[in-house]
Amino acid sequence: MATKPKKKNPRLASGRKRVRQDVKLNAANTSLRSKYRTAVKNVEKAILAGDKTKAAELFGKMQAVVDSVADKGIFHKNKASRDKSRLSAKVKALATAAA
Repeated sequence: MATKPKKKNPRLASGRKRVRQDVKLNAANTSLRSKYRTAVKNVEKAILAGDKTKAAELFGKMQAVVDSVADKGIFHKNKASRDKSRLSAKVKALATAAA
């Protein structure tokens, strides 16, 4: 059974501090990434269910989450824009199909 080699502790105080900061940053970034993906997934679920009012409402909330996460640099701005564009098209298609 292969195990990961154990990381060595940094000797310098600045290195130890960097490790502490990295742990906090990693947790924050992971949380934001999860929030982003959940927001996108919720809109996609509403679209698949065919609920145009819920999809439109969730899309508005999703845009705010996506923009804030992209501004922080967790995901690239182009990825955020692409996701918004694709979901927007799906929500519009759902609205026109129902009308």
